[in-house]
Amino acid sequence: MLVIMAKAPRPGTVKTRLASSLSPAAVVAFYCCLLDDTLTLARSLSDVEVAITCPASDVNELTQLAGAQLSNNEASVVAQKGEGLAAGLTSVFAHFAPDHQKEDHQRDTHQRRIIAFNSDSPHLPRSVLEDAFETLTAHDVVVGPTHDGGYYLVGAKASHPTLFAGDGMGTNSALERLLSRAQALELSVGFADRFYDIDIADDLSRLAEELRLDPARAPRTAAWLKEWELERGKL
Repeated sequence: MLVIMAKAPRPGTVKTRLASSLSPAAVVAFYCCLLDDTLTLARSLSDVEVAITCPASDVNELTQLAGAQLSNNEASVVAQKGEGLAAGLTSVFAHFAPDHQKEDHQRDTHQRRIIAFNSDSPHLPRSVLEDAFETLTAHDVVVGPTHDGGYYLVGAKASHPTLFAGDGMGTNSALERLLSRAQALELSVGFADRFYDIDIADDLSRLAEELRLDPARAPRTAAWLKEWELERGKL
């Protein structure tokens, strides 16, 4: 199961660190492209169910926005319990994975592997997600670190309610705090490749350069970035 952590594309709620570089309308349009291409990436994996988890207030809007991608009931939009990213991640594993203390240890080999994944990472090679699922077969937790001290994915085979407890989400200590809690819970941790988030204008330039070489990786995002570069060149 691959669960995309998403929000409805509203000004001031998505990609907020880009507000100093883009207009509110541009931020929303860009996020829609990222989400659409991320859904396409997720659905390209073989034998992997796809779902979206989001704040309860966003369920209807995201269901409509992702309608074409959610055809044939291949994915579902599930409301998280509580506010913020930590609550969202806790909800993912509470909803889709069995509780750690209630596991049937005689069925360990059939445990469901759940990975929660950023909604703005269409630039990620599919092989990274495939390898993350494979890593999770041999570890309790898998983490995909970002260069700024956070992480773009986290996976587990069971629900560990305290794994995301406390503060620090969205900061440069988020990964360190997660690994510390995993250690306290005596969970083994495997790692996916390190990647970068799309948070600031420099990240846009880096992503645009990558997608110029291979726009098929994220076609909607590549087209948006091409227009963005053209407009920026006119200034």
